[in-house]
Amino acid sequence: MIAGAHTILYSKQAEAVRAFFQDVLGFSSVDAGHGWLIFAMPPAELAIHPAEDRAWQQLYLMCTDIRAEVQRLEAKGVEFTKPVSQQRWGLLTEFRLPDGETIGLYEPRHPTAIRMGGAGKKATKKKRAAPAKPGKPKIRRS
Repeated sequence: MIAGAHTILYSKQAEAVRAFFQDVLGFSSVDAGHGWLIFAMPPAELAIHPAEDRAWQQLYLMCTDIRAEVQRLEAKGVEFTKPVSQQRWGLLTEFRLPDGETIGLYEPRHPTAIRMGGAGKKATKKKRAAPAKPGKPKIRRS
């Protein structure tokens, strides 16, 4: 049984990015040794989208109120590189990490697979239709 996922961000300024996740975003962590912090992530989702040419990955953090979260992070000195924009699936923005890379932040307006305190709608697990069971044919009598 798969019990979790481990996401890795590679950075040329790993110490600064670790400090950002700990001090600015407020993620709790454990020290795996020698200052290698492993952060507890909020509940997460995984979506698989079609790619036209090569496969690639993205990381988006999700929030329940994007405008309040932008205000909270800006008060801590976080630089947003894109204004909040309306997408068909939610509200989206992007902010800069200390190493210059960016991460998306969005407020979903679609059903979510996780509980986020009111954002989106919790998806319900769809049951697969049971395969038809072979049985005796019904005989119609006239």
